[in-house]
This record gives sequence, C-alpha cells and structure tokens, in this order.
Amino acid sequence: MALKKDLSIDFLGVHCENPFFLSSSPVGSDYDMVAKAFDAGWGGVAYKTVGIFLPDECSPRFDITGTPGGPWTGFKNMEMISDKPLEVNLENMRRLKRDYPGKVMIASIMGSDDREWRTLAQKVTDIGADMIECNFSCPQMTSSTMGSDVGQSPELVARYTETVCRATHLPVLAKMTPNIGHMEEPAIAAIRAGAKGIAAINTVKAITNLDPEYMTAMPVVNGKSSISGYSGPAVKPIALRFITQMKQHPELKDVPVSGIGGIVTWQDVLEFLLVGSSTIQVTTAVMEYGYRIVEDMASGLSHFMARRGIDRLSDLVGRALPNIVPADDIDRSFKVIPEINPARCIGCGRCYISCYDGGHQAIDWDDYTRTPTINEHCVGCHLCLNVCPVADCILPRHTEFKPGRHPHPVTCKLHYR
Repeated sequence: MALKKDLSIDFLGVHCENPFFLSSSPVGSDYDMVAKAFDAGWGGVAYKTVGIFLPDECSPRFDITGTPGGPWTGFKNMEMISDKPLEVNLENMRRLKRDYPGKVMIASIMGSDDREWRTLAQKVTDIGADMIECNFSCPQMTSSTMGSDVGQSPELVARYTETVCRATHLPVLAKMTPNIGHMEEPAIAAIRAGAKGIAAINTVKAITNLDPEYMTAMPVVNGKSSISGYSGPAVKPIALRFITQMKQHPELKDVPVSGIGGIVTWQDVLEFLLVGSSTIQVTTAVMEYGYRIVEDMASGLSHFMARRGIDRLSDLVGRALPNIVPADDIDRSFKVIPEINPARCIGCGRCYISCYDGGHQAIDWDDYTRTPTINEHCVGCHLCLNVCPVADCILPRHTEFKPGRHPHPVTCKLHYR
C-alpha cells in the first residue's frame, strides 16, 4: 500500500518537494521528457549538460553487464553532453521552470575555457534556473579540456568554479569524477572557490565486455570501441565510499551533497541519505525501468520513516557516518559464530565447499545425511552466510571473545534477508 509522508528538504537554500532528481544525462534532455518526469513525481532535474561544444555522437553507444533479459548490473554509456543547440536547451529549461515552478531546475554546464564557463553560467542564470551544476566529470568527452580530465585537476576545478561563481548569484554544485584516488581534493578546491555543494559520483571509466568476433570492446562501432563511463548498481558501493570519505573530511563535513551512482530502489535512496546526501540523482534505473520508479522510492521511504518514527527527511541525512570508522578502530576482540538451522538447510553443500576451498575449513560435511556442521576452526568470517541460497538458514548466533580479551557488550546484526 502506497504511503506518502512529507519528504521535502532544503538543499543549497532551495526548497525541494522531495529528494528525487533526474541526473544530468539522456533521461532529462528535452522538455517533454522532463515534464513527464515531473508529472510522475520527481522533485527536480539536473538538465542534461549544456555547452558551447556540440558533440558528434557515435552509434551504437550503450552496453550492459548482467544476465541477458534480466536486471542490469551495470551500464556503459559513450554519449557526451547535449547534442542540441544551446538556445534550444535554454528555451526548454525556461519553459520547464515556467510550467513547473514548484520543481527544481539544476542547469548542468560544461565549458572548455573561462569564457565558455562564464557565458554558460550567465545564460542559465538568465533563464531562471534554481542552481548550477558544473560538470567536471564526464569521462567520455573527446576533448581533454572538458570532463573528467578537468575534474582530476584541483587547480582547474577551482579556476572554473570561481569563474562560474563570479558570473551568477545562483548556488553552484561541483560534480565530481570518481576516476581519481582522493575525491576530497577537487571537492575542497571547488568549495574554497565558492561552490556551495558537491554532486557525486559521475560514471566510472570502464570496459564492460569484450567482443570475440571483432576483437574489441562493446559496443562495437565500425569494428572499434573505447573506454567510457560505467554506471548502474555495480557502482553504488564506489559512490557510497566516495561520499562517506568526503563527508568525514573536516573541510567537507558540513557541505551539502547530491548523491549519484547506482540508485534503483528506495533502499538505495536511504543508503545515500545515511552517508550524508541530502538529495539523490538517478539515470540508469530510469533508462531501464522508466520514470515511475519514483513512486516506489517515495512510498518505500515513507513507510521506512513511519516505522522508525522519523518525521523529517533531514533527520536521516548522515546518520550512518559516525558508525563508519577507520579500519584500525574496528573492534577485533571477538568473533561471531554462525549457526546452521537444520530445518531450513536444503543440503546443497555450498557453505561446505566455499568454506573449505575459500575459507578456514570450519564446516564438516556428512555425505550420508547431506548436512553441514560448523566446527571449532570457525573464525566468524560469515562466508557461509553469504553463499547460502536459503534465507535465514545460516545466521549469526554466538559471540566468543578471543583469549585475553575483556568481555563487553557487542552489537550484532542477527538477520540479513
């Protein structure tokens, strides 16, 4: 049963009816598309990146990873910024803001020099955008003066951010590339130069599949291919890591973040909120399932908040950050021994094989009864729990402290599915 709570939140001083935004991509690249998304319930859009440069796109330009016909694990996109003339895009954004005044319009821009960044900032300000997103992160641009090559340089990020901030009164978001070791560095550069928030992450440079017929990567474009951006559920763990590291940095802990990367369900939205995102942006899931996924996101998040007695969405933002600590701060004084429920065990043997061949030989196997039993060699790694195909068949049960360690209360997750 659908439930709708107040999911509104303020972001960079702009009131958003909910945190659900389309990210700057093919899913928000003209008037009709964005209007349909707004009608479906999306709170805002980062309109597909506009620039002075008009790309010459290739065909085909997409590839996926995952089971054929099943859900995508990941998505490869070789498309660049908008291929529509700047004036067409500006008029689309103007009309959208006029017709949907309660929705939030983020104008995503990308220039190749100071003049272009300044011109673009002024033009999107004039058409009534609510904020500007500087795209420092597209990994498939054909010019090294644009996209992720710029985003890997804190100096260029600072320079162009300052240029944009001088040309507008609107709040500015800096969109970060994950194709870098430490995202904090360009993020700090952007904030010091005047940006009010960070959008992260853009796509990860990747090769999805190799084609043995043409001996190149997919998609095959006249016998050739290239490395380009990878998105979808596969990149969600990477996105959560980068956002967490930024929000835990002293200079960035209070900086608002719009989270991006592999968001499909309301649970994904919740996870991005918990690591410090105030809004989220979606592309790949819309390309696979359509705009109506926002209904599930809104309903699921509303039910979760109702169950937990949470009235304001902002109360969820960053709640997990204090509990994500450096590796050397993890409590290593105990082990949690799992227990196999014989009533649920189907005798498949997966736990035994995985533990023997990839773990600690801590499960004994009875060939006659086809039953596994955990023995004294168990170190509590929980590989068995993760390979078991039956829900609640193997669960954490017993906490044992290592020799010489002082017993103390331990919080243990007891159910996984």
